[in-house]
Amino acid sequence: MAKKLDLNKTVYELTQEYPELIDIMAGLGFKEITKKAMLQSVGKIMTIPKGAKMKNIPMMDVVTALMGHGFELTGAMPVSIPSQLSDRIPDGKTDAKPEVAAQEKSDGAGSGANSKTDSSTNIGAGSGIDSSVNSQTSGSANRMEQLKSYLKRLGEGEDLEDVRADFVREFGDVEASEIMQAEQEMMKEGTPLSEVQRLCDIHSALFHGATRQEKIANAEREVEASLERQKASQSAPAVQKDYSDKNARAARLEAIPGHPLNTLVRENNAFTELLARFRETRDASLLPSIRELQIHYAKKGDLIYPLLKVRYNISGPAEVMWTVDDEIRDELGALTRQNLHDEEWSGRLDAVLTRAEEMIYKEQNILFPICAVNFTEEEWHEIYRDAKDYAVCFGVEPEKWEEAEKEPDFKGSVSNGEVVMPGGHLTVEQLTALLNIIPMEISFVDADNINRFFNEGPKVFKRPAAAIDREVFSCHPPKIEPMVRKIIDDFRNNRLDSVPIWMEKEGHTMLVKYMAVRDKSGKYLGTVELVQDMEFARERFLGVRS
Repeated sequence: MAKKLDLNKTVYELTQEYPELIDIMAGLGFKEITKKAMLQSVGKIMTIPKGAKMKNIPMMDVVTALMGHGFELTGAMPVSIPSQLSDRIPDGKTDAKPEVAAQEKSDGAGSGANSKTDSSTNIGAGSGIDSSVNSQTSGSANRMEQLKSYLKRLGEGEDLEDVRADFVREFGDVEASEIMQAEQEMMKEGTPLSEVQRLCDIHSALFHGATRQEKIANAEREVEASLERQKASQSAPAVQKDYSDKNARAARLEAIPGHPLNTLVRENNAFTELLARFRETRDASLLPSIRELQIHYAKKGDLIYPLLKVRYNISGPAEVMWTVDDEIRDELGALTRQNLHDEEWSGRLDAVLTRAEEMIYKEQNILFPICAVNFTEEEWHEIYRDAKDYAVCFGVEPEKWEEAEKEPDFKGSVSNGEVVMPGGHLTVEQLTALLNIIPMEISFVDADNINRFFNEGPKVFKRPAAAIDREVFSCHPPKIEPMVRKIIDDFRNNRLDSVPIWMEKEGHTMLVKYMAVRDKSGKYLGTVELVQDMEFARERFLGVRS
């Protein structure tokens, strides 16, 4: 029975079907095929014709060797093989289609996604692109379709580097705005964001091998693309922003000590140095520090992307960059949890670190200038204050931004029937329900030792409504009063901040916690008493039921 070998299948699939292929291909010069890790990673996305092209191994030699070992070839066949070999391809028994040889492509015959060409025609198979369509003369609609065709090739499993090479060659003059528009159109057409993200990876090809100046120039065009999407949106603000000095504005903010952009750039610089050390030493002990990238990404995801999307209708960074951040974070997490650091692991790690490095350029030359143009001083102050809640990453300690620190503390107010606080605003109904649903008994005593508030609901320690506006000491029996006075006096004079008391009450383990309540300057405002039934913890951790 003839051994049929489909050249459209991946190297991995073929070697699973015909194990003897490993020795045959290794003898032809495909040495990596003998390495299990390479076969199970690169082999799963590489076909024999693509591998031959990458390694500059004549396809004629490959076909001759395979047929010499009794294989009947089907699939995508090069047109340049000799006629005596072509005669052995079973006519009518295969869907084989001619492929132009690599040297013919380099002479300008190749074009488009999955293109099949001869000396006079150029048809974009699978995308419906006419031969006259190219990066110089096509209309914008056809260019969009051709850009989308690259994504289709990736979706069908074609090697990223092959698609990247065609993309750079055929769209070397492409505007970043066209690529961003293609992404936007595909999402509108219902293409999952995860698939659109693949196009973003091809877009990164514009950065590979370029000078820093070229990278910045390409990034600047992406800023303009974001502006164009904003203008085109029906819900875009009526007043358009001036992006002419975007980089200068970003640079000015980045130079301010303590400014959020200053901190983010310093983190990027520290991460770049960390990557250089790792690549030089391959020291696995540096991986925990590299994983701190998730803190940097969390700040972008919580403080920057939503603000751009919701307030300024600039959705590109939120929808594309945010997805990349998550993919990088998840891959780093998965790799650092693995103990086996083999070739496949190293390849995956290098790939994800490259993506992280590319994100640095996207941040500093796309994201940060967009933010610099759009965000107000008040919004930057808000980001600065919120960023204090995040852990330090890469050893970059946040500096004090003097301008933001001068802003007066928000005192709160009651406006339009709502209680307005630094953390938001609630109606009295909402605030009351919120305090009542907290699984604790809450009592507040003001700085004059007067009972001001009890939340509602069943209580182990009863608190009659009549006690409101009375001195707290009047609510305790004589034997307890000295202890209460001592606790409050310690709070008032900054000797203590909290006092926890564990006790048994009605067969339940209870935690009673007294805490000093102070404003941002440290001024004593009063004392809160929190009573919590801790039986759930006994049952959860000790398996003990009362």
